[in-house]
Amino acid sequence: MDQLASKPLSPSAADVPRLTDRLFRDEAGKLVSVLTRIFGIDRLDLAEDAVQEALVRALRTWPYYGIPENPSAWITQTAKNLALDIVRREKRFRNKEPEIIASLDDFVLSESPAFDTEIKDDRLRLMFACCHPLIAQEAQTALALKTLCGFSTAEIAMAFLTTEAAIAKRLTRARQRIRELRIPFGIPAGEELSVRLDGVLQTLYLLFNEGYKASSGDDLIREELCQEAIRLAALLAEHPVSDQPRTHALIALMLLNTARLPARVDAEGNILRLKEQDRSSWSQLLIAQGMRHLAQSAAGDEVTAYHLQAGIAACHCAAIKYESTDWPRILALYDRLIQIDNSPVVALNRAVAIAEVHGPQAGIDAVEAVQDNQQLGSYYLLYAVLAEFESQLNDLFAAASHLRKALQLTGLKSEQSFLLSRLRDCEAGRVVSFGAASPS
Repeated sequence: MDQLASKPLSPSAADVPRLTDRLFRDEAGKLVSVLTRIFGIDRLDLAEDAVQEALVRALRTWPYYGIPENPSAWITQTAKNLALDIVRREKRFRNKEPEIIASLDDFVLSESPAFDTEIKDDRLRLMFACCHPLIAQEAQTALALKTLCGFSTAEIAMAFLTTEAAIAKRLTRARQRIRELRIPFGIPAGEELSVRLDGVLQTLYLLFNEGYKASSGDDLIREELCQEAIRLAALLAEHPVSDQPRTHALIALMLLNTARLPARVDAEGNILRLKEQDRSSWSQLLIAQGMRHLAQSAAGDEVTAYHLQAGIAACHCAAIKYESTDWPRILALYDRLIQIDNSPVVALNRAVAIAEVHGPQAGIDAVEAVQDNQQLGSYYLLYAVLAEFESQLNDLFAAASHLRKALQLTGLKSEQSFLLSRLRDCEAGRVVSFGAASPS
């Protein structure tokens, strides 16, 4: 360690944290899924530990020795070496050591289609294993987000509107259940696959949401997460058993929202709300693809939350300009959605639609009907939405108070900058419609 400390920092040292964070997102799920196939699902913690330690070593060594020419290969090789060290230490692997070493030697970074297919299959296998019906639903999703998508406990807690301690307990219980039940590492067949599909879709939905609007950090959008969620969902749609209407509905929702990503921030990374966006930059190709999947989702009698949310997204994409948005249609869809998903976030979004149709006071009344929910009380958008409504009613004092509360609760720099700008407007006595309540 002293020898390392004496080395001067390389010119690229400042890039290391951002690069390793991206690698963790891009490579961790692949590595964990492959190592899990080799060691068994009951040693999921071994796979996670090896990958985590490889990334830690990157953070420790790259600032001193420089970023490798192929960072992904470096991470992969380091994780393999760490896994082999574990094999040689643990008695339970002694009789399988030659087989395990051969499997690890076969696992090399490759661009071949066969390698890509194998990795895709491994990730789907692990996702379905995490979403076993005998594991609690919320624990399923938390485990899949942690192992496959590289989410931190803080990010998962944000997605569930709960605490990091609660998520840590869910993860521990989920891993224990996997060991107790000896859940197989594989894609189930027949009806069992259909049962687990809901958990898998929920995981992909949360993964996409984290990419569409990050819970923390410098950037509002993490497009690589959106693309990964779409890619995995497309794999599900290709499987004959998981090729179901709700799968296509989720893909439609993700594609229609991804189509608007280029317009959601300006050149400096500042948030642009829906009414401010340049609709000419929306991807018409992705909108067309989303509409096709939405049409496919109409097969049968099933109507899920994904169907209704995709319908809402389609209304926005169909509007030539903000003023032509079919808000009565959107409100009708929210009325149906809240019957399926009576969550505080859906109720808050519905209040926005109510305000667009019936005015800001009606929006405030709708928010107050759910405001005492403890989960929503720590959600910054509650106060951003109320600030918008109060601003429209010319109560700038109340609007400013809500904006201060919203600022305390958001950890995303782009959102803090946006809210701070609007707070200054309110404090200066400028009545503005800053669009915090409008979907972005």
